[in-house]
Amino acid sequence: MVAENTGNTPSRPLPPSSEKLEWGSDAVAWTLRSLPIDFIALNPGASYRGLHDSLVNVLEDTAPEMLVCLHEEHAVAMAHGYAKVTGRPMAVALHSNVGLMHGSMAIYNAWCDRAPMLILGANGPVDANLRRPWIDWIHTSQDQAALIRPFIKWDNQPASVEAAMESILRAWQATIRQPRGPVYICLDVSLQEKALDKPLSTPDPTRFMPGEPPVPSAKELDTAANMIRKARNPVILAGRVSRSSTDWGKRIELAEKLGATVMTDLKIAAAFPTDHLLHPLPPAFRLDNAAIQLLSGADLIISLDWLDLGGTLYTVWPDGKPSAKIIHASLDDYAMNGWAMNHQRMAPVDLALDGTPESAVDGLLERIESTATIKVQNAHKRPAMPQQTGAFDLLALATTLTSTLNDREVSYLRLPLGWPSATNTFKHPLDYLGYDGGAGIGSGPGMVIGSALGLKGSSRLPVAVLGDGDLMMGANALWTAARYGIPVLIIVANNRGYYNDVAHQEAVAINRNRDVENKWVGQRLDDPAIDLASIARAQGFQAEGPILDERSFKTALEKAITTVENGQPALLDVVVKAGYMSGVVDFNSDSHSDDGN
Repeated sequence: MVAENTGNTPSRPLPPSSEKLEWGSDAVAWTLRSLPIDFIALNPGASYRGLHDSLVNVLEDTAPEMLVCLHEEHAVAMAHGYAKVTGRPMAVALHSNVGLMHGSMAIYNAWCDRAPMLILGANGPVDANLRRPWIDWIHTSQDQAALIRPFIKWDNQPASVEAAMESILRAWQATIRQPRGPVYICLDVSLQEKALDKPLSTPDPTRFMPGEPPVPSAKELDTAANMIRKARNPVILAGRVSRSSTDWGKRIELAEKLGATVMTDLKIAAAFPTDHLLHPLPPAFRLDNAAIQLLSGADLIISLDWLDLGGTLYTVWPDGKPSAKIIHASLDDYAMNGWAMNHQRMAPVDLALDGTPESAVDGLLERIESTATIKVQNAHKRPAMPQQTGAFDLLALATTLTSTLNDREVSYLRLPLGWPSATNTFKHPLDYLGYDGGAGIGSGPGMVIGSALGLKGSSRLPVAVLGDGDLMMGANALWTAARYGIPVLIIVANNRGYYNDVAHQEAVAINRNRDVENKWVGQRLDDPAIDLASIARAQGFQAEGPILDERSFKTALEKAITTVENGQPALLDVVVKAGYMSGVVDFNSDSHSDDGN
């Protein structure tokens, strides 16, 4: 999953010699240094004051470097965004039970998005006789990880220094093994502050790394190849795949060999060039009529870890009996548990290829001869670009943004619900990084800053479009970008309300034959309007707004691009007309205000 040439590949110092380790937390710090962990995002807390001291005075705040955040949720979100770009886990430190509760929403996002990260928590003394009055009692929990166990891969609370070192190695092994996800280790404060009476026997981390992920069997791949040879109208659903440009090229090669139409999903990162002849429909958050028609005409569907394959198939074939044969390459069922329903609806599949999408593509390319003669007949006509209405809405914002950025190498770190994706062209796996996994509003600022950190030093311009509600729930994440000189351009599509819920209220009012004009009650973020640009400037961003028209936006955008290219973060508060393009959201179903926009 590692993306090449992101620019962020710092050289790593060696771990300190075991003779220099004097305290339990020094040993924990040694183990972190021994692993390829570049950063640790944190909001300081007394429960891990021992570890904090070791990071500063033993590791000298290097490898991992501390990234101070103003809220635990932002620390986790930064690690999530960083993993989206680099494929590498970051470390996160959370202060006792209260910090873990603050960070839990962001951990759920990472779990749903299969993002790796190593989370270090801490407890007051487990030995009650060692607890200080009041504070140590309310910041100590029995089985602290129970707060998040349903949406992490693994957790542990080691009882000795040696066990803590092994625990970190096991956690690293677990978080980078596919399917990936967050892991959690709770460090007793007494363990951290225990004086070491003799040099530790330090482990060799290279002997604790996981092997390669499983691949589909030769028999399964042979069966898949035979199914493909019989197909006359195959469709590839390119889902959760790697950020590797080599793998990107192989997916293109497979599609062209088969003459297969390809679809991608705006909820997840770019998986296939959207301007390719075989990719006729723009990526979307949900299936529209054109996508349903395209899939209903397929005689074979190849899912490359498609997000919510079951929901997609039942949308096209409500009786649950697809007329097309279904091949599904994924390891995601190995992450399934009984609490989190993010495994989605069961998909009726004819052939399950238990392995990564990349291993399935490799195996099929070895077995399939070119069937490019059907390439042209399977190429669908592209829908016309949506026409601007004259109002300054999301479409006008998107059109101005993409035309201004047209000659630059851009990474779109986030796009909001309702985004007219037909205005974008994604030609590289880092051109678009997807949504947040769990649709947890407030994740945007921290996540895009983490992604921008992963791109720092590269040739790419990091750009994110966030809703105003999403920004305000996470606005104090901006300070971390300014503090560490992380260049990023954040554009706020500000409709001054929780518009997704407005649309839901309208749907309910219509269904109940009630006044739709009341849909804005309890939803507006106005009167007074929030001065988003001032909030950003107060934390060190260059910022402008409110911007009320297309011409002013273009002028401010060009200035903001220069700021970011000079290594500084910038934010633009752009006031847009509330509304989504048709077909974006089904407002007759239940959902939270996904993006606060």
